[in-house]
Amino acid sequence: MQPYILVMEDEDALATLLQYNLEKEGYDVVVAADGEEGLVQIDERQPDLVLLDWMLPKVSGIEVCRRIRGRPETRNLPVIMLTARGEESDRVRGLDTGADDYLTKPFSMTELIARIRAVLRRIRPGLADDRVGHGDIVIDRVAHRVKRSGKEVHLGPTEFRLLDHFMRHPGRVFSREQLLDAVWGSDVYVEARTVDVHVGRLRKALNVDDSANPIRTVRSAGYSLDLEG
Repeated sequence: MQPYILVMEDEDALATLLQYNLEKEGYDVVVAADGEEGLVQIDERQPDLVLLDWMLPKVSGIEVCRRIRGRPETRNLPVIMLTARGEESDRVRGLDTGADDYLTKPFSMTELIARIRAVLRRIRPGLADDRVGHGDIVIDRVAHRVKRSGKEVHLGPTEFRLLDHFMRHPGRVFSREQLLDAVWGSDVYVEARTVDVHVGRLRKALNVDDSANPIRTVRSAGYSLDLEG
């Protein structure tokens, strides 16, 4: 089951960015634009983790955190606070209110994802066990390990992200441009031919005991992961 994250953030652009990146990581995401709406969302369906902006309309993030910690049914709900307030006294206040972690804006999505995984691993270890299998390939996103037919496969970071993306969408054909956007990011300039190089490395690494090539080249279209599920 996908871990469910409630994002409580009133900046539309940041909320959209958070939702996009978290869903790309496999999380189920709902956004609330103010503290009052967020508390209603928690009552309707308790999340596995809350990303909580400090400066929220209607009910502040600090007050939301207080209310979460003050209710028996949500007392142990993981909360990561997001804020532009970076002074030590503010961090201490946020943590004292009950936040499990504290991230100062601006922050990188890579760091945020790592913090989310760390909090889930510490508080709800069952949700942090993020393994996906397709055919004879198993990818463990938490341990950053890959096995094929029970044997360890050693991948570089780019090949790991590439395989991870394929594993999320088995059978779907991706163009080079789509893979560049998903794996390298839309704000990084990389030539499309670079995809071919990394696909070649991924194929070579996955060639365990002359196993079938799992990455199919689709002429004039791109690449696809094709294995019996």
